[in-house]
Amino acid sequence: ATQPAGGSSAGVQIMSEAITRRRVFITGGTGFMGNRLIAALLPRSHEVRALVRKGSEAKLPPGCEVVVGDPLDSASYASRVPPCDTFVQLVGVTHPNPSKATEFRAVDFGSAQAAVKAAVEASVQHFVYVSVAQPAPVMKFYVQVRAECEEMIRASGLDATILRPWYVLGP
Repeated sequence: ATQPAGGSSAGVQIMSEAITRRRVFITGGTGFMGNRLIAALLPRSHEVRALVRKGSEAKLPPGCEVVVGDPLDSASYASRVPPCDTFVQLVGVTHPNPSKATEFRAVDFGSAQAAVKAAVEASVQHFVYVSVAQPAPVMKFYVQVRAECEEMIRASGLDATILRPWYVLGP
């Protein structure tokens, strides 16, 4: 809705939007991006659940609901996705480099496959996936695996946003 600035109809229009409160399920919540995303969502009154491996519960920001499970096995957490309407898939190999080709297939593809399955089963309204910019000549296998994940997401029928950053700067 718009309203005139200062009560005058001749003034600048100020946009005021009602923020929709989301219920967000995040995989990779203890990682660099996930931890910061959770910390940004909670003060905005979004309800956040994050999947963590056993022993990593304390790494999540306060106020986040902990879901202990295996990101490579949707059966270990799928029942905890509902009633979330948004699913953010952030699990991946840390500090990717060409020597980690086997890990990309096992972790990046495996976790995306499990996440898509869990999201479809939960009928989430929106799926968010952080991929990688393409092409990236040095990282051919990493790009290939991420492109396969993107295709799997498109084939699933989920309403999805796929982000393709060139770099993620951080630890």
